[in-house]
Amino acid sequence: MSDREKRIALLIDADNAPASKIEVILAEIARHGVANVRRAYGNWKSQHLVGWEKCLHTWAIRPIQQFAYTTGKNASDMAMVIDAMDLLYAGNLDGFAIVSSDADFTPLVMRLRNDGVAVYGFGQEKTPEPFVRACSTFLYLEKLGEPEDDGGSDASRAPSTLQLQEDADLVRLLRGAVDATQGEDGWSKLGAVGSHIGNQGSFDSRNHGYRKLSDLIEAIGLFEVRRQGQVIEVRSRSARGRKQTATSAASAPEAAKTTGAAKVPVAKAPAAKAPRRAKTPPKP
Repeated sequence: MSDREKRIALLIDADNAPASKIEVILAEIARHGVANVRRAYGNWKSQHLVGWEKCLHTWAIRPIQQFAYTTGKNASDMAMVIDAMDLLYAGNLDGFAIVSSDADFTPLVMRLRNDGVAVYGFGQEKTPEPFVRACSTFLYLEKLGEPEDDGGSDASRAPSTLQLQEDADLVRLLRGAVDATQGEDGWSKLGAVGSHIGNQGSFDSRNHGYRKLSDLIEAIGLFEVRRQGQVIEVRSRSARGRKQTATSAASAPEAAKTTGAAKVPVAKAPAAKAPRRAKTPPKP
């Protein structure tokens, strides 16, 4: 694999994204590569986008003007899709970052991923689930703090163990990944667990209140965690109990057979016969 930085196109649906989060969005993109294409789409004559106008020059984002040809219709979406496909066919990019809370971009994301490029999604918590799951990774903007945040404020807002365990989808996802990647000793390497989860769809532990997957797994309280140097391994707390139960269940029929074969019917002792009475001689 080449050591060059990944080239990412940042496409912003300004009508459906808050301008106040642009700094943390760019900081997150920098973890994956360099955003050498930066565009924001919208009707810049609208007062709704005044907040975006103030930060376009600061962050070197190119505004793409799109007039609303029809009342109630968002023409910016179509312009953004056309540009995304043009950029894809140019073949100069390794990924796309799409900032929007609009599910209308779900087909675009699926098309981009069909060509093998990563799609990093950013949106508010109101974003529909299909768009969230279509992305390679998706981050809720409400969960992203300031770049200089040390994580202390996040910890105070993190869900409790009980709240995490009540999330059935999260529990099923983590347990499935741990079970699918476990070795012969029943332990799973955390890196393999994370890769397995990522291959299934968009997932980021920060959306659940924890900065790292290891922190989330420890907090949910359903797994044992052990550290060997830099390697972290996990296994389900109930794994040992399930194995013992399965072993006991499998050996029960054999034990019953062995016990049954060892049984020998005991012959009953014959009843004692009553003594015969002596015959009395006839009287003369």
